Amino acid sequence: MSRAPIALFVYRRLQHLQQTIASLQADPLARESELFVFSDAAKQPQHAADVAEVRSYVATISGFAAVHVVNRADNFGLARSIVSGADQLCTSHGRVIVVEDDLIVSPMFLSYMNGALDRYRDDERVMAVSAYMYPVRRPDDLPNLFFCRIPTSWGWATWARAWSKFQPDANVLAAQLAGSGQVEAFDMDGNYPYFESLQAQARGDLDVWGVRWYASVFLQGGLCLYPARALVHNAGMDGSGVHCGRSTAYAVDLGRATMAPFPDEIIESTAAVRQIVDFFRSLREPLPKRLLRGALRHLAPFRQRA
Repeated sequence: MSRAPIALFVYRRLQHLQQTIASLQADPLARESELFVFSDAAKQPQHAADVAEVRSYVATISGFAAVHVVNRADNFGLARSIVSGADQLCTSHGRVIVVEDDLIVSPMFLSYMNGALDRYRDDERVMAVSAYMYPVRRPDDLPNLFFCRIPTSWGWATWARAWSKFQPDANVLAAQLAGSGQVEAFDMDGNYPYFESLQAQARGDLDVWGVRWYASVFLQGGLCLYPARALVHNAGMDGSGVHCGRSTAYAVDLGRATMAPFPDEIIESTAAVRQIVDFFRSLREPLPKRLLRGALRHLAPFRQRA
């Protein structure tokens, strides 16, 4: 099988982008993969110099089967840019791997993505592949690979057959969810306010694509493949991004990721859902308790070896 194209979305953070490219280049399948770089135009005049610097660097990128650059003349914003880029590559190639300019990927990232895209290409129940996994407390208790209802947005992939189900109108999605009686399930059994985000998108208070993709997948009864340990880390949670503030809550250790056979049974992992729900609940804990819990989690391997 040919390798899936990589869609990389960039804006104005050169140092983050250089880390992303370096991590992709370290993947053995990079030289067999075409890279499509979608560079957004400056939203504000003071961003123009940063955008120009990023575009100058993008023109020097090598280490891939081919590098195609799309320099936007207008500022699309992240949501419109990703939807447009995914549309383009799903139409031309039938599938796509999506990466943003603040992600650092494991050297196994492309093997995992391409393997999953090949393995489940004809299975309508599988609508997305995630390389990110939340830093849950007990990943060793989970299958190495499993399915969950939520498609994540940090290092993901899909097929044209699944992306064709993407509904961009949040009003339509919110109405369908409300009518289905599944809002609580959509909110991970009432533990994360995804439906509120969808309603905010419908009102025009948010401009995000991820919750619309999740709602589109959920309403189709689709699932997303996950690794028990993340194959991608978001290095942009340092306050430099437009959509993410400063946080270490989602940090992961790429050095502990492993590969495993792809599961044959297409069913959501109840164990994974419980652990993801526990993680969401932990985000609502007071900061001192979160810090203590994080410290204990990092000390756990040392306690086990003692």
